[in-house]
Amino acid sequence: MIDNKTFDVIIVGGSYAGLSAAMALGRSLRNVLIIDNGKPCNRQTPYSHNFITQDGIKPSVIAQKAKEEVLNYDTIKFLNDFAIRGQKTKNGFEIITENGKKIKSKKLIFSTGIKDTMPEIKGFSDCWGISVIHCPYCHGFEFKGQKTGIIANGNTAFHVASLVNNLTDKISILTSGKSNFTTEQTEKLKKNNIEIIETEISEIEHNNGNINNVVFKNEKKINFDAVYAAIPFVQHSNIPASLGCKLTEQGHIEVDDFQKTSIEGIYACGDNSTRMRSVANAVASGNIAGAMTNMELINDNF
Repeated sequence: MIDNKTFDVIIVGGSYAGLSAAMALGRSLRNVLIIDNGKPCNRQTPYSHNFITQDGIKPSVIAQKAKEEVLNYDTIKFLNDFAIRGQKTKNGFEIITENGKKIKSKKLIFSTGIKDTMPEIKGFSDCWGISVIHCPYCHGFEFKGQKTGIIANGNTAFHVASLVNNLTDKISILTSGKSNFTTEQTEKLKKNNIEIIETEISEIEHNNGNINNVVFKNEKKINFDAVYAAIPFVQHSNIPASLGCKLTEQGHIEVDDFQKTSIEGIYACGDNSTRMRSVANAVASGNIAGAMTNMELINDNF
């Protein structure tokens, strides 16, 4: 199916952005290979929100339906594997997979997502995407009016608090160390009755990912219904950087308005190249990446 064949495009990462890019290319009769190992970063999240026609649907259900629709296009193939290396060739690129496949293509699209770096707090990773959440637009409505914590500090914590303040008046910022707000920020937080707790966190007690209590190192416990957390991340794949794609200061793949990276012939879409982390945005950016990659192929040959 894929041996000794050069595809028009290899898409590394077959979740929402990658599948969306593939559909745009399949509808233009491009020979496309999607490589994915079925481990999206939101696999613990019970429901997807803020995406019209799919509001409240489990992410895996959206992805499975999308995959079925995309593979209805005869020129699109899917490889269940993990891309571990990439290199430039005379006429394009070659991707090497964990299972030893070596596949060539004229163009590449990376929709590889990012990998969250979990803090060393017992129970945190078990709750991630369920009751420890990252985005008020994706999850906030479900916790409206409920007791909410924000694990962050400084400008990030202040920004999240301003967003969540519209959803609940029961907010505490958990800096897990000395807070570093400006005088103006501290005054605004106080005006909105937002508590700042500086004691370091040791554990999150939960029931199947649903928070019961945040436990502090002084053994004090506070009950929360939800906790927002701003945590660092790394690129899920190091192949784009190894091929020379520039990264932003925040660590995302740098792209232009058409999802093109700094390297000719390579595009990126989805969470790996934006701070707007949502299923809806991934689908939109993938659609653009697929269309613009097709245009580049047209320009190369027409």
